[in-house]
Amino acid sequence: MQASNEAAAKDARSILENIRELAADFAGERSERQQRRELVQADFDRLRDTGFLRTAVPVEQGGIWEGLQRSNRAICEMLRALAQSDSSVALVASMHPSVLQYTGWLSLPEAPHPYRGAWDEQRRWAFQTALDGSQWGTIMSEAGSGGDTSKTKATARPTGHDDTYLLDGEKHFGSGSGITSYVITIAVPEGEDEADIFFMDMRDVPWDGSTGMKLAAAWDGCGMTATQSHSMTFKDFPVTRSAWPGASQLRSNPGGGYACMFAAVVVGIVESAIGTARRQLQRKRDSMLAYERTEWARVEIEGWLIQQAYEGMLRAVEQPSSGNREPRLGKAAIAELAESVMLRICKVVGGGSYSRNSPFGFWLEDVRALGFLRPPWGLAFDQIYQGSWDA
Repeated sequence: MQASNEAAAKDARSILENIRELAADFAGERSERQQRRELVQADFDRLRDTGFLRTAVPVEQGGIWEGLQRSNRAICEMLRALAQSDSSVALVASMHPSVLQYTGWLSLPEAPHPYRGAWDEQRRWAFQTALDGSQWGTIMSEAGSGGDTSKTKATARPTGHDDTYLLDGEKHFGSGSGITSYVITIAVPEGEDEADIFFMDMRDVPWDGSTGMKLAAAWDGCGMTATQSHSMTFKDFPVTRSAWPGASQLRSNPGGGYACMFAAVVVGIVESAIGTARRQLQRKRDSMLAYERTEWARVEIEGWLIQQAYEGMLRAVEQPSSGNREPRLGKAAIAELAESVMLRICKVVGGGSYSRNSPFGFWLEDVRALGFLRPPWGLAFDQIYQGSWDA
């Protein structure tokens, strides 16, 4: 077991170094990348070649996943490095390990009778798709739900063939649409009261409605502009149900994991922004006005607080009795602090920060996007409020 753990840690370090090299290449194209409105498949082919997709595969099946406590930090550091050069690619990449945690495939290795055999088979299949180079994503959100997946209005009708259902409903925030090979969603099975997890094969599926999926609205976000987080309408679209009904409600603290992964993306963006601003301001440091000096000092303070919140999230997840409270607090704190830092940087840099030739305005909108991501502000603060009494 120790040898296996050491091998997985070595593989994780190798993947991180590969991603840092890839990020360095991306950074040389930052201006062009920030103005993109769509993803480029070649970027994800290169990301696949770093070994990143193995982050969602257990060690015993050829991946580097050793459980949330041991693997969360390594994956977050990969995403943090990637975000320093391309925030949209990093955000879409973060969905891959997050999704396979959310389903329970990574966090629940053994199902009870009578689901055990089907669950084992489904897990092995999902992990093999990742090893074969398939990226996973999600399209779960619905307008009017406030980010609460339990309020889904989408329905799934059984076909009578194994676990295959037909999905009807409107979904949005399908990050990575056109890049992801497989996508999870949530819907209420016909004849049941509670929503459950389903997944679908998106390879070569047209978006014209001819096979049950139609593009409802292309992503036009002010931040994370190239994530292709499209909205889709589903009508009798084939989906497969989780082999263990309700497993997602039993998974071991996945919320802490994907909160950390989303936060890692924003931490990487803020680090790049502070570093870039510091180099740019170096030549006028002695002539800065009192207000500019004060704002820059606050950038330093809040940047430090972001680092502490991020480290606190990672450490909380690494504890045997970890829960979701600390990661939720950390994600909200980082979201607020990141926006504040970027506003201060823009004030100190001046009006030029909003030029499309400057990275700062793009970064500001990118970090603002964190507050709208699973869960969005309203649900996030409701959970924090409830958690304060549970604690």
